[in-house]
Amino acid sequence: MDYLSIDVGGTYIKYSLVNRAGNLLSVKKIATPKTREQFLVDLFQLIDEVQDQIKGIGISLPGKIDIKKGIIYHGGSLEYMHEVGLKALVEEKYGIPCALSNDGKAAALAELWLGNLKEVDNGAAVVLGTGIGGGLILNGELFQGSHFQAGELSFLINYQQLEDPEKLVGWHSSAVRFIKEACKLLGLENLNDGQAVFEALAQGKNDQLQKMFSEYCQIIARILINLQATLDISRAVIGGGISAQNRLIEEINQQYQLARDKQPLLRSSFEPLEILPCHFRSEANLLGAIYQLFLQLDNA
Repeated sequence: MDYLSIDVGGTYIKYSLVNRAGNLLSVKKIATPKTREQFLVDLFQLIDEVQDQIKGIGISLPGKIDIKKGIIYHGGSLEYMHEVGLKALVEEKYGIPCALSNDGKAAALAELWLGNLKEVDNGAAVVLGTGIGGGLILNGELFQGSHFQAGELSFLINYQQLEDPEKLVGWHSSAVRFIKEACKLLGLENLNDGQAVFEALAQGKNDQLQKMFSEYCQIIARILINLQATLDISRAVIGGGISAQNRLIEEINQQYQLARDKQPLLRSSFEPLEILPCHFRSEANLLGAIYQLFLQLDNA
């Protein structure tokens, strides 16, 4: 029998059967519901469809996740999931083990298990989406923090004034927001057409779009420099749907190098940081969610 992995995002819920070797067998997605009630209806329907084929469930979600009690707090972009004990709900209904994980930490776990953080002692996964999620690998293990909140990069402060959420990195440097603003600049009707945005960037005809993109990647590069200075990481991997664009990884690397070129003390004090895409790109959360389940089962 296999396992069911579910990755809950602000826009879509992706899900797939997974085997113990970490092979995703059938990735599908549905739109993320707007209410808690509909979320549970849709979630249980997904599980019902494969109930006879699985012996465990891993779920990746936004927000603060108490992985021991299986409770979601604040839910990130899904505030309606605040204080939902989802692990217990699933286990009581289906009689099989369930594990929850924060989406940023799930990406880090996937990369630690089978991806570009494998055998890296100290590294980080930075997941670009509605906000900026993250997972920190310290001494070869995922670091959860005192309150399961290590790596919540959205809450980094970007300005001196803090009167509104726009001053936090997670809002200012949201990949979703960047795509929407770029689509407006290009006059596109579909404000989520990331493919069109990167096609326009490849054509190189819109200087304003290139400037917006460079500034966005510059902020991501600064986050990586801050992580390097704080934790002495040797490698960072970039995840989220936008990470499928090679141009993004190239530009982040370029902005990181420009920062080192402008500040000689950075060059003399720190070794160059490796910046790679997540090996599993937008599917990292699916693998990390199930790996959290495997860790839970192995340590039971």
